[in-house]
Amino acid sequence: MAVYTEVTDEALRAFLADYALGALLAYRGIAEGVENSNYALRTERGDFILTLYEKRVDPTELPYFLGLMEHLARRGLPCPTPVAGRDGRALRELCGRPAAICTFLEGVWPRRVRPDHLAPLGDALARLHLAGQDFAVTRPNALGPAGWPPLLEGCRAGGDAVMPGLIAELDRQLAAILAAWPAPGVLPVGQIHADLFPDNVFFLPDAQERPRVSGLIDFYFACTDLLAYDVAVCLNAWCFESDGSFNVTKGRALIGAYAAVRPLSAAERAALPVLCRGAAIRFLLTRLYDWTHTPAGALVTRKDPLEYLKKLRFFALAETPEAIGA
Repeated sequence: MAVYTEVTDEALRAFLADYALGALLAYRGIAEGVENSNYALRTERGDFILTLYEKRVDPTELPYFLGLMEHLARRGLPCPTPVAGRDGRALRELCGRPAAICTFLEGVWPRRVRPDHLAPLGDALARLHLAGQDFAVTRPNALGPAGWPPLLEGCRAGGDAVMPGLIAELDRQLAAILAAWPAPGVLPVGQIHADLFPDNVFFLPDAQERPRVSGLIDFYFACTDLLAYDVAVCLNAWCFESDGSFNVTKGRALIGAYAAVRPLSAAERAALPVLCRGAAIRFLLTRLYDWTHTPAGALVTRKDPLEYLKKLRFFALAETPEAIGA
């Protein structure tokens, strides 16, 4: 989440006139993330999140994202539900940007990931995949393997300023990943989140004070792709310690809880190492692109691309599924 487009009081109050949410009581920009402009809203009807879509979000794909969230929420997944205006439409325009309001979810995302977060995460991810099985609309993964070479080209001019020799190493790594990527039809495909980082998962304590997932948010990278790739994204995002080491105990907890709800095939388990390498280079490349292209003055927190170079190097050496907890 971030703020690229400033929204004035006057513009927001005029926008909210199309909703039955009561008067605006407060709002503030949310600076985390790098993709869209987001505001926390409080009205007489409660708390909501306002998103203005920009940068890599194609407006023609917004009905997919909003429709998927509605679909998953109807099937009991704790995710934001788009709020329709008085005319029944959830997608509107504000300050020259496509915009939508979604329900607010209670909970806190983990600033420090503990091993006991991983089983609830794996369970929730598997339930997301099962709940999405009957969502008929599809969306190709714009940041899948076909999108990685153009991203690398976009980083070529400024990449070595981040680290000498970085682009040459990424050229080698990407060629190896693409050569080993699973062929179409080999692994199960479905609706995936594709960006389930700790700041996109909210937790609350259960009756025994154990963490339970209370919300899955930020579905604006969701797409139709390999289900096991979503597991690989989570292994990248959740299973490394602050010193850069991979915690295989966390990996086992994630994969074990996921497989208890949606069993992984032998082919999916075997493919996890290369899927993890693909997820690592995807986030490295998008972070590197944002690091070298973020406009001056944007209220946004840039993320270190070299964090994912360390992860990419680890997964390049993790030749067996057992090395990552599968």
